[in-house]
Formats: sequence, C-alpha cells, structure tokens
Amino acid sequence: MKPYQNPIIPGFFPDPSICRVGEDYYLVTSTFEVFPGIPVYHSRDLVNWTQTGNCIHRPSQLPMDKEDHNEGIWAPVIRHHNGRFYVTAKAKAFGNFIVSAEDPAGPWSDPVHVNINGIDPDLLFDGDKCYITTNDRC
Repeated sequence: MKPYQNPIIPGFFPDPSICRVGEDYYLVTSTFEVFPGIPVYHSRDLVNWTQTGNCIHRPSQLPMDKEDHNEGIWAPVIRHHNGRFYVTAKAKAFGNFIVSAEDPAGPWSDPVHVNINGIDPDLLFDGDKCYITTNDRC
C-alpha cells in the first residue's frame, strides 16, 4: 500500500475539501478561472485518487470568461446529505453559490446564487435545515 503523502494529490490542487460517504471519500479543489471547474475526485483509501468529473462542466453554469487571472472559483466545500452531494464555493464575478448532484461524477446542477457576503463558504445540515457560513471579511 502506498504511504500517505502531502499533498495528497500532487500538482496544483489548492484548498482541498473532503467528505466521506460510507467507504468512499470525495474531494474537490479550487480551480480559479480554469474551465471545467471544481474537479471531483474519488478514493477508497485517502491515498489513491481518481478524478470522476467536474462540478462546473457546462459553460452556461458560470460566466468564467468574466473572471480575471487568479480570480474565479475559490475554496469549494463538498458535503453529502440525504443521498445528494452539495458543493458550495465563491466565484468572484458571481458570488457565493451551491451546486448539487445525485452522482458525484455528475451531472451537476446550475449554480444557485446565495446572497451572502464573505469567502470560504461551508455547509452544515441539521435534519431538514441547511446552514451556510462564510468568513465575512469582504
């Protein structure tokens, strides 16, 4: 078995977020202005990762052509609740948003704009309620 190493995915994959669903782990990372955006990776052992898709996989989902260099999608977070995957992030030209999918490989929904300030959004599910938090320094 390959030992754990840091970074867990070599290359340029900043701001990783991981969630566990049963024996499976799913990871997303920042992609800034790159399209397709927010890659989704799968692992069973937290060592070997395979990309299964992207959350932003249709040009119509987000106006990435309006993003400047080193802008775009920052610090996505992946969560799972009631059989559905959710990813929240901030895109500089769009604001905070949430996308969802039944299958982490996609297809993913169009982004739903969340009208809150701040960066680094996160999701918390409590029964039927969903809470979103941010670092409101913007």
